[in-house]
Amino acid sequence: MMAARATAGTESIHPGIAPLKIAIATDAWYPQINGVVRTLGATVAELDRRGHEVELITPERFLTVPMPGYATIRLAMAPRFSARRMLDGFAPDIVHIATEGPIGWSARGWCKARAVPFTTAFHTRFPDYAALRTGISAERFWPIMARFHGASRAVLVATRSLAAELAQRGIAHTRAWSRGIDGWQFRPDGPLLPAMENLPHPILLNVGRVAPEKGLDAFLGADVPGTRVVVGDGPALDDFRRRYPQAHFLGALAGENLAAAYRSADAFVFPSRTDTFGLVVIEALACGLPVAAFPVPGPIDIVGCEGRGVEGEMPATIAALDEDLPAAIRGALRLDRRAAAVFGARFTWERATDQFLAAITQALHDSRKVAEPASA
Repeated sequence: MMAARATAGTESIHPGIAPLKIAIATDAWYPQINGVVRTLGATVAELDRRGHEVELITPERFLTVPMPGYATIRLAMAPRFSARRMLDGFAPDIVHIATEGPIGWSARGWCKARAVPFTTAFHTRFPDYAALRTGISAERFWPIMARFHGASRAVLVATRSLAAELAQRGIAHTRAWSRGIDGWQFRPDGPLLPAMENLPHPILLNVGRVAPEKGLDAFLGADVPGTRVVVGDGPALDDFRRRYPQAHFLGALAGENLAAAYRSADAFVFPSRTDTFGLVVIEALACGLPVAAFPVPGPIDIVGCEGRGVEGEMPATIAALDEDLPAAIRGALRLDRRAAAVFGARFTWERATDQFLAAITQALHDSRKVAEPASA
């Protein structure tokens, strides 16, 4: 688990950007294993390497309670005053708010009260997920999202599709913040996962939260031959195990074990229609695992409609996208693993952190320009 504060190095390796004091407020943090947490963890490590000082306002610093219906996610109890005390003590130049939960709202309130600039990120389609779990229309939740993000200096998003969708919802001040992979870990050469070595081929793999919104029924019920393997934990795990006894549910994996699972499979199946990006997609590709998915935002923004990159720049196809998921799976099983690995290696945390820093430094610059006349 990462410490609550990442201490700054002695000097920045990017001389064009002076070291900053950045507070990151998030309701999603370790021991959760998901794309948001992995993105923030990698970004904090890269910021620290570049000489920036980061204060993390995370659930581990508060009393928490299990999230209703999802016990593995713990929410901070009444974090407002403690969060404000932490932020007062750190005195950040800027705050980045990663989630729209109790900690996120508390940090937002502090920023507005202290006139400290902040950016936000749109990682998760909360209105869609809330609608699935409550039966209430997603349209009821979008005004809350618009209010939350409206006061931020920039809303960081992973894809063009998401930026366009948010603009239609009145959230137009977006900035690009892509994702990366650890190239030392997610690579095509390396050990296989012992739990998968003796399974009949083709092995079809899915990695992610085991929850209704992830579209696992489309994967596990697909009429194609092969052994289905699911890596991940979540509130619907017991239900899926009961309904699909022939599938192999390995629980959550991380690090080298996760990379080994990718290398052990023959195709990666990503059946979600709700993800804003799909970090697991680029991890799978970097391990040389072709991808099968629906042609929806997220996969399209990573591999393009034809599976040759967003601009169609790849000489070989590295993913198969089709509204008929079995057809996509059959197509992915015929693709070149080496080409997939080359494409996946393009996504680096260094490049993603460049985008993150560009967004927050511009936000800080803009806020200071606005403040100049008042202080003159």
